[in-house]
Amino acid sequence: MTAHEFEDFGQQIADASEAFLLGLQAVSREEGAGSAVPILLLEVSQLLLAGARLGAQQDFQPTTEYQPDVGPDADLDAMRLRLAVTLGGLDTYSHNFEPYDPESVTSNLSDDLTSIATDVANGLRHFRAGNIEEALWWWQYSYLASWGSLAIGVLSALHSVVAHDRLDLEVVDESDQLEAADAVLDGVQP
Repeated sequence: MTAHEFEDFGQQIADASEAFLLGLQAVSREEGAGSAVPILLLEVSQLLLAGARLGAQQDFQPTTEYQPDVGPDADLDAMRLRLAVTLGGLDTYSHNFEPYDPESVTSNLSDDLTSIATDVANGLRHFRAGNIEEALWWWQYSYLASWGSLAIGVLSALHSVVAHDRLDLEVVDESDQLEAADAVLDGVQP
C-alpha cells in the first residue's frame, strides 16, 4: 500500500467511524424503536463493512510499543441510557458470542452499541491526532478482538426485529382473501 493509499484508507475508515458515531447519537434521541431499529441496522451494517475491510488487510503495526495518550474516553453513558429507553423491550437479546460454542449469551443492544462506539471513537481520536498508523492498528485490533463480534450479534438482533416486523403478518379473517383467490382461479381456463 502506497503512502497515499494508506492515508486514503485511513480517511475512509475514519469517515465510517464518524458516521456511525453521529448516527448512533441521533438514534439515541429518537422517540421509540419504530424508526430507530431500521436506522441502527443500516448504521451497524455500514460499520461492519469498514471492519471487514480492516480484517482483510495485513496486520497494521503501531509505531510505538505503547498506545499514545489521546485523552480520556468519550463519556457515552448518557447515550447508552437514551438508547436503552428508545429500544425499550427490544434492548435485551441473546446471541452466540462464539459461533463454535453453542452457549447463548444474553446482552443489551444499548450496552453493546456503546461498547462498539467506545472502541471506534478511540481509533478516531488517534486519527484526528494525526497518528494514522495507530488509528488503523487500533481499529483493526479492536474489530477483531471485540467490536466485530459485538456488531455481528447486534446486527443479527436488529435484522430479526425488522424481519419479524415486515414478515409476521397477522391474518384476522382470511375469507375475503380466499374468495378473491377462488374468483381468480375460476376465471383461469386449463
